[in-house]
Amino acid sequence: MLRRYLPVLDWGRSYDRHALSNDLIAAVIVTIMLIPQSLAYALLAGLPPEAGIYASIVPILLYSVFGTSRSLAVGPVAVVSLLTATAVGQVAAQGTAGYAVAALTLALLSGGFLVTLGLFRLGFLANFLSHPVIAGFITASGLLIAASQLKHILGIPAEGHTLFEILTSLAGHLSDLNLPTVLLGVGATGFLFWVRKGLKPLLIRLGLGPPLAHVIAKAGPVAAVIVTTVLVSQLQLDREGVAIVGAVPQSLPPFTLPDLSLDLVRQLWLPAVLISIIGFVESMSVAQTLAAKKRQRIGPDQELIGLGMANIGAAFTGGYPVTGGFARSVVNFDAGAETPAAGAFTALGLAVAAVALTPLVFFLPKATLAATIIVAVLSLVDLSTLKKTWSYSRSDFAAVSATIVLTLGFGVEIGVASGVLLSVLLHLYKTSRPHVAEVGLVPGTQHFRNIDRHAVETDPHLLSLRVDESLYFVNARFLEDLILDRVTDGCQIRHVVLLFSAVNDLDYSALESLEAINARLRDMDIGLHLSEVKGPVMDKLKTGSLLASLNGEVFLSHYCAWQRLASRVPLPPAGA
Repeated sequence: MLRRYLPVLDWGRSYDRHALSNDLIAAVIVTIMLIPQSLAYALLAGLPPEAGIYASIVPILLYSVFGTSRSLAVGPVAVVSLLTATAVGQVAAQGTAGYAVAALTLALLSGGFLVTLGLFRLGFLANFLSHPVIAGFITASGLLIAASQLKHILGIPAEGHTLFEILTSLAGHLSDLNLPTVLLGVGATGFLFWVRKGLKPLLIRLGLGPPLAHVIAKAGPVAAVIVTTVLVSQLQLDREGVAIVGAVPQSLPPFTLPDLSLDLVRQLWLPAVLISIIGFVESMSVAQTLAAKKRQRIGPDQELIGLGMANIGAAFTGGYPVTGGFARSVVNFDAGAETPAAGAFTALGLAVAAVALTPLVFFLPKATLAATIIVAVLSLVDLSTLKKTWSYSRSDFAAVSATIVLTLGFGVEIGVASGVLLSVLLHLYKTSRPHVAEVGLVPGTQHFRNIDRHAVETDPHLLSLRVDESLYFVNARFLEDLILDRVTDGCQIRHVVLLFSAVNDLDYSALESLEAINARLRDMDIGLHLSEVKGPVMDKLKTGSLLASLNGEVFLSHYCAWQRLASRVPLPPAGA
């Protein structure tokens, strides 16, 4: 029981010097990467820069104890930071104590929700958010985040929660452009884009191994931070209007208390649920991808507990909602992290930075942090999803495009809520119209295939239908209507056989619908038969009255039904 809820007891038993060495190396590299990234994401969330570092210390420690991924690096991420700014901005003004306390409350609510889902093994609920909708939301969020950071690149005030509002606000303040800020921001952005694409090939040409070159390239933002901080300090550009980070407290994460007043909880519970779902889906996709490369296993329900405890830790140590980050997790993996202890060592490194290195970022320009965010989030933008879904599934294309448009046009909360709703509605729509194929016998075999796709033998008196979906209240009536439409007046059909090889379950509504079909066909002197019914489905059929009143037989195989019922001559009435 303890090992289930405390995975550290599992991997910790086999921890050795080799794992320690690899974890320490990975921790040093990830710590260097996380310092500017944590500051930048705190800026995106509308919080003081130290909040980003605080949100990367205790949450990482707690995840290393409760989480199952050996490579996942937990902390602030772009999408969750944007969702935090949107949610908290509705209940308090940025820069106020109430804003920071609301962020703590949001983290606690999110953590509590995740832990509850994990304890009750409800991780499957995240599956209702389809991949196309997630892709559309992340793409739209990336564009929104990049647009929201342009004000820091240009050195002008701007506000808004939608793309139109942000762009309109930027256009209205272009006359306030700050030239030194523009030069720093554009220069840092260009450098970071080059680092992402060009630094690794350059290092390889200079003789470095691909793994080391990859890790160094990922740590490129540190160079931008150092250079721009030195420039601002030496040229005193802060006196020319360049916005800087300023004084950052030299301290370990403080003990903080969220506000659990009913009014605040009422306003934040729904954003907390949305943040939890988005964060969990993003984290799981990264964790499972990296785990597969080492043939390791990720426990979704325990991951909920791990991420939940990380968020609860953030709530009591001056942070805000966190989840597993893609970029830092990949760097952690590539740097050779063996166990979650790498995350614990990263937390210790960040704690040292919080105490000893924060004075060094006093002159760090906010334009550099904005450049870091822009380059990071634009890598998440994937408009090719629109083309792929258009050619594959028009309904998925509609979900992706609607999510993108709604997120850009009405904000992230409406966008993600609409995405969840669209995912559920699309699932219900697809399952409400199950694929039902009329099948015939492949000549010379005992196999049956779709008559529209294969040259098969059929019988005018026999209708064989293969139901390719489990039956429940949403789609039961569809099957009933399809059968009754098929056995219209004047047709020669005397027997209907439902091939149930693909039916894994049926609920009471479906059972009643089958009973109604049986009664209607009996009135028409048409037999209703079943074939290849699975054991669990047969168990449910036995609890009802269908089998007792069935106007036909149940066949072990569909070929047995064909042999018994197919005929080239008129058959006697089904009840005879």
